[in-house]
Amino acid sequence: MTAPPRLTVATADGTATVTIDNPARRNAMTPAMWESLPALLAPLAADPAVRVLVLTGAGDTFCAGADISALTDEDGLRATRTAAVAAEEALAAFPKPTLAAVRGHCVGGGCQLAVACDLRFAAHGAAFGVTPAKLGIVYPAASTRRLVRLAGPATAKHLLFSAELIDHERALRVGLVDEVCPADGLDERVRGYAAVLASRSLLTQYAAKEFAGDMPGDSRSAYWAAQAAASTDALEGATAFLTRRPPSFTWTPPLPS
Repeated sequence: MTAPPRLTVATADGTATVTIDNPARRNAMTPAMWESLPALLAPLAADPAVRVLVLTGAGDTFCAGADISALTDEDGLRATRTAAVAAEEALAAFPKPTLAAVRGHCVGGGCQLAVACDLRFAAHGAAFGVTPAKLGIVYPAASTRRLVRLAGPATAKHLLFSAELIDHERALRVGLVDEVCPADGLDERVRGYAAVLASRSLLTQYAAKEFAGDMPGDSRSAYWAAQAAASTDALEGATAFLTRRPPSFTWTPPLPS
């Protein structure tokens, strides 16, 4: 019996892997899948055992976008747009490093999710496209700005104006992806890189992720300075370096007040 369209989570060695699982429709995101992503991410963000998040697709496709059958009336279009933006923003706001592992097509809403990740690793043969111009849909403003920051205005306009796909070589050249791997080596490379991230200082990663986004105000800079001052991570890093052993960083984010 075929499983219903869903997002699945598997956690191992500090990495949570979220899989877009709707292979019968090339991993298209149904309204229920969009709506489920923020609630799925929240406990992973709070789980101290999770250090890195990987987003990928089941089988040989990352995600073909939104399920078009949900976009045939105004209510469905509006609900899908709202849920997709909320899902993208929840992914972008995830406080720990996020990686997209892309095989095959990464199109429309799939590309929207990949761009919301911190880094993108693609297999040879991957193809990327932002396709609302095929459907007469206005792409969300925040999604457009995120795409422009990542790939530049000209590439963003090319993708949005034409809805044409670009291959992995062009995607790498314009900065849409960070690394291209042989198809049979993608999982191993992503696992290895995730393991590296899991060994590093979470304090550094949290602060760097915030600083690399919209520039924080003075209060946030002061907050991270105070966190650094109260943490032993810097002392541990220097000591581990001098004694030639792996560091054991202990900083964890404070619990919400």
